[in-house]
Amino acid sequence: MIGAVDDAHFMRMALREAERAFAADEVPIGCVITARGQVIARGHNLTERLNDVTAHAEMQAITAAAEHVGGKYLHDCTLYVTVEPCVMCAGALHWAHIGRIVFGARDAKAGYQRIEKAVLHPKTEVTGGVLEGECAELMKRFFRKKRAL
Repeated sequence: MIGAVDDAHFMRMALREAERAFAADEVPIGCVITARGQVIARGHNLTERLNDVTAHAEMQAITAAAEHVGGKYLHDCTLYVTVEPCVMCAGALHWAHIGRIVFGARDAKAGYQRIEKAVLHPKTEVTGGVLEGECAELMKRFFRKKRAL
């Protein structure tokens, strides 16, 4: 069983990915996917660089993880992401049958939880609020910087 200490450890890795996005002037969301306690995929937003609205951190990591496991299903994997997934990413995670999602900051405007119907696969476990303050602060810092330009 993965504990809170492990969740924080992997969320810090996701935060490092988010910092990479921040440095590239992308919305600073990052993630890692683990299997059996080992990181098998990483991702951060690339929407500006790729000029692709679907190039979210989660989408990048899902593709890499599926390649790593040699199949489209990620039953035994955990996604650690700095911000609650949007509806698009939650849908992709549903189809990937991700085993568990751990997110940092909640997203009241664009997060999947604002939708009343369940978006995630019914067997997916969700833990929210891991390193929430740090994850939220990175987003706030990014948008403060944008508004100052």
